[in-house]
Amino acid sequence: MSARGAARWTRGHPWIFRSDVISAPEHPGLVRVLDDQGRFLGQALHSPRSEIRLRLLERSERKVDAAWWKEALGLAAARRGRIDATAYRLVHGEGDGLPSLIADRYDRWVVLQLLSAGLETMRADIVDAVRLLTSAEGVLLRNDVAVRRREGLPEQVEVAYGSVPERIEVCEGEVRYYAAPWSGQKTGAFVDQRPARLRAGALAPLGGRALDAFSYHGSFALHLARKSATVLALDVSAEALARGKEHAALNGFSNIEWREADAFEALRAFERGRERFDLVVLDPPAFAKSRAAVPKALRGYQEINLRAMRILAPGGVLLTASCSYHVGRSEFEQMLRAAAADSGRRVVLREWLTQGIDHPELLTVPETGYLKGAVLTVGR
Repeated sequence: MSARGAARWTRGHPWIFRSDVISAPEHPGLVRVLDDQGRFLGQALHSPRSEIRLRLLERSERKVDAAWWKEALGLAAARRGRIDATAYRLVHGEGDGLPSLIADRYDRWVVLQLLSAGLETMRADIVDAVRLLTSAEGVLLRNDVAVRRREGLPEQVEVAYGSVPERIEVCEGEVRYYAAPWSGQKTGAFVDQRPARLRAGALAPLGGRALDAFSYHGSFALHLARKSATVLALDVSAEALARGKEHAALNGFSNIEWREADAFEALRAFERGRERFDLVVLDPPAFAKSRAAVPKALRGYQEINLRAMRILAPGGVLLTASCSYHVGRSEFEQMLRAAAADSGRRVVLREWLTQGIDHPELLTVPETGYLKGAVLTVGR
């Protein structure tokens, strides 16, 4: 490995790119890594077809076997502490020192994603370690992600152990919902926004009117419905709203209105109609899929946040978030400041929102962090 690649590892980032690999075997797997002076640096997952050629896994000469994986996964689980949910992330890839591995737990089942060719060679040991650690009734491989194509791997969904149902009922605080491990977004649900959803539920004004502008399956709306008199849930997908209605019925909520609508258009219409809400949640899908898309994404974020600020009742709360990795925290903050300035209202920052304990973000690995958000209050 080149001196530049070795320096990257020393600074705490586990990825080594193709241009910094001097020589490597033809096949994927675990390899010993030496610097350009022949000194041992560690053991890495090797992906011969990927631009990310090496991913640091173990800094010592210790054998990476079944026992190693049991210990590593056990440490990851211990870092989670107590989570008030039966659906959460058990392994967050590089954030847990296990690059290219995602493991999400849904009650008595676990869904895995093996996102590199090197990791794929260790599938059996990983599945066994997960099964023993969690006593899972089934382990599903959701390997239907595009990144595997760049690794020269097939995209497929298959059971690795036991059996896994199409739908799993999970709990999140006092709220219940259905995860869809075989076909749902990501590994079956958006478990990453759990802390923000719980916070939204706590902030919901008793007897107030709430708006969940990008509702999808109603994950925020459900938490808001516990205290609010009425909740309006918007989404462009009729199918997503139908799932949301199922979740409302599961929880016995009858105070949520499910409306098929474009959130941008709806927010403008609410402002024109002088409608007011006591709490608004903005958790849109990623607006920036690449760095080149950031300027347009920021205009979109500013638009919806400006409208939300203007339709809040005096003292109302805005919980706003972004899952666009390419939109950094500083850019998100600047966008909110610009929206507040244009709103003509007194906007107070109450708190910043970050990723939960099950999505650890390493400061030396910015790729491990993508969620950011804020809670604001609006005056007259």
